[in-house]
Amino acid sequence: MFLDPKKTINLKRLIKSYINLYKFLNMEFKLFIICVFFGIITSCQKSIEHVELSGKIINPKSEIIKISNKLGYKKTIKINEDGFFKDTLKVPTEGRYRFSDGFETGQIFLKNGNTTHLSLNTEAFDETLKFSGDDSDKSNFIIENILIQEKYLSMSIFDNSIEIFEKTLDSVDEEIKLLKKDYKNIELSYFEEDDDNFKKLKEIYTNYFHEKNYIRNVLSEGTKSPIFENFENFNGGTTSLEDLIGSYVYIDIWATWCGPCKKEIPFLKEIESKYSNKNIKFVSISVDDAKRNGSMEKAKNSWRKMVNDKNLKGIQLFSDNGWETKFIKDYKVTGIPRFILINREGKIIDADAPRPSSPKLINLIDSLEI
Repeated sequence: MFLDPKKTINLKRLIKSYINLYKFLNMEFKLFIICVFFGIITSCQKSIEHVELSGKIINPKSEIIKISNKLGYKKTIKINEDGFFKDTLKVPTEGRYRFSDGFETGQIFLKNGNTTHLSLNTEAFDETLKFSGDDSDKSNFIIENILIQEKYLSMSIFDNSIEIFEKTLDSVDEEIKLLKKDYKNIELSYFEEDDDNFKKLKEIYTNYFHEKNYIRNVLSEGTKSPIFENFENFNGGTTSLEDLIGSYVYIDIWATWCGPCKKEIPFLKEIESKYSNKNIKFVSISVDDAKRNGSMEKAKNSWRKMVNDKNLKGIQLFSDNGWETKFIKDYKVTGIPRFILINREGKIIDADAPRPSSPKLINLIDSLEI
């Protein structure tokens, strides 16, 4: 490109004249210019100290959405009648946040200075959740990753052979690797949390698969049940499984710190009341231990307090060694609550029986001669 020499000379003169003009300005006017300059910078900085979050929710389950993270940050945003919402958030750190509409939850990447928009239909939450705006690819990756796992990891996976089970997990791994390639603009460090979470999930699924497989092959229906002996009884003395021979026995393995266990308590009370005049004993065995409570004595006190405070019914027992109790290990209990149903001869009916909250339990008990 060539410039006209005359125009170039004129431009230089113009710049020089502005510089000379600035030299002759009084100090007050110079300070005014500096203040204006820094005012502009400050206003720009203020404008990037928050996230501008908006969205559209079809069939919202609540009047608000909640935003939170693991560090205790919380924010609520009102949803308008038409499903739209908009607000600003000053997040403590950039990263993944949890958002919820009623009982439905999802994850979103938030960073101060970003403008982020989401849309979804709660009738198909994960399938319709989409993000747009700054760093939207980081949020969209999260949901696509979840959809891959939902595609393969249903409860039916545990009914397969070990070969098919392991092949299914490998398929999830491969699809996630391919998904990462579609998000080339995301730094590799961002995927570390997903990799760690899936690694833990694989371990949980593998342990549960082996537990289910053991139940199918070793603790099958008609097999003589493992026994427990001389467990402390809340009402005094001790109780052994042998003491209950002659009655059907429904066993609840639980702990005072276990949220899902405590959610089953009202349903268990209803079942106990429904069959109170039948030949079936309801036994709850606590696996509270020193690891969770600091000492076995504190664990036992926690158990006694909850049994008393919740007015728990049935036969309330305390295992002799928490998770290391032989009866617990013989039944391959790796997660609680766990329920077991035994017949009058002490043989297994179901080593992984339905929960009290499941209608299947009533159907199962009604099918027995009690």
